Amino acid sequence: MNSVQSVVSCLDGYDPDALAVDKAKEAIRACLTPVADVERVAVRAALGRVLAERIVPAIDVPAHDNSAMDGYALRFADLKPGADSAFQEVGAAFAGRKFDGKVGAGQCVRVMTGAVMPAGADTVVIQEVVRAEGGRIVVPAGQKAGQNVRSAGEDLKTGVAVLHPGQPLRPAELGLIASLGIAEVEVRRRLRVAFFATGDELASIGAPLAQGEVYDSNRYTLHGMLTRLGVEISDLGVVRDDPAQLEAAFHKAAAGADVVITTGGVSVGEADFIKQLMAQLGEVLFWKIAMRPGRPMAFGRIGKAALFGLPGNPVAVMVTFYQFVRDALLYLSGRTDDYTVPLLKVPVMAALRKVPGRTEFQRGILSRDANGEWKVRLTGQQGAGVLRSMSEANCFVVLEHARGNVAAGDLVSVQLMEGLA
Repeated sequence: MNSVQSVVSCLDGYDPDALAVDKAKEAIRACLTPVADVERVAVRAALGRVLAERIVPAIDVPAHDNSAMDGYALRFADLKPGADSAFQEVGAAFAGRKFDGKVGAGQCVRVMTGAVMPAGADTVVIQEVVRAEGGRIVVPAGQKAGQNVRSAGEDLKTGVAVLHPGQPLRPAELGLIASLGIAEVEVRRRLRVAFFATGDELASIGAPLAQGEVYDSNRYTLHGMLTRLGVEISDLGVVRDDPAQLEAAFHKAAAGADVVITTGGVSVGEADFIKQLMAQLGEVLFWKIAMRPGRPMAFGRIGKAALFGLPGNPVAVMVTFYQFVRDALLYLSGRTDDYTVPLLKVPVMAALRKVPGRTEFQRGILSRDANGEWKVRLTGQQGAGVLRSMSEANCFVVLEHARGNVAAGDLVSVQLMEGLA
């Protein structure tokens, strides 16, 4: 396993004291290796998991030509061009109960949606357009050959792979797998993530606050964000600014986890022993990322586990998690699809101040105006400690590294928070 330092130092433009957001993402990805362990689970238990095998149909779906609509199955050749055509109804076919005979000249069979197409028939006319006259079924002109017929294998064909390793299993994939009669599927094991908060000033919720203390909120936002990603979570609580306690917490976290996340202790001016301890126990790089909020961040390894040392301010924790940790966890879990959240271009409602040379993730509210056009505005105060701004927001307004001040009405990049999970 190559050292973290050797990997990232080879990247063009790498500067730990002024690291661009894109460069930090590139450095993190270069140091990660997806989990390889797999397990076999029941299809119903596979939701949200990452597929570890190819799914190759052993049957066609549908298995037979069948009717896509309720109506009448007949031979297209028996229809008169440009005029009504009359047919003799000779039977009926239902889903799961086919018509045993064969459709002959001038004959039709009443069919229900999903019914196997009767032998000899190649077209279905929907029931809404026909009329019954004197014991016969009259079909108007204008029908098309093969209409309203689903061909065998139209959805899935025998021997042609339909799902591949690295795909996330959503409800549609579960249904697809079940439609092939497959009861169990191989998936990557869940990623194991351990986390804890650091700081003597943190108080547990439910306890009275002493002077200078604040309630610990970071562990709750982290728990929520990790839960939505479907990983196995180990919450190690709050660890005080004590070298012995911190060392024990790091050892415990790294012993059973693929990823260790901490909050606090990576900013300039914080207790030096926290940084020293991180570096002593593993290989950890301390970065000053050109972004706001969330400038200080640590990344590296503790044992075999990847380490993310996030800032202590609540908003900075969430922003750095969403912009760096989320994608890293999805990559480590074995995902091979494009799970990045796309940026939308939307006019901003008010002017924004911005200093070139850093990427800003301001909290915004995306909504429609009176004309039905999408626009975005900020939530208000954008400080790294104003967690309310995250609660009120439904998107990030992403102001790029080189961008300066923004005028009202200018297009800005918007990243929807719901897509972040």
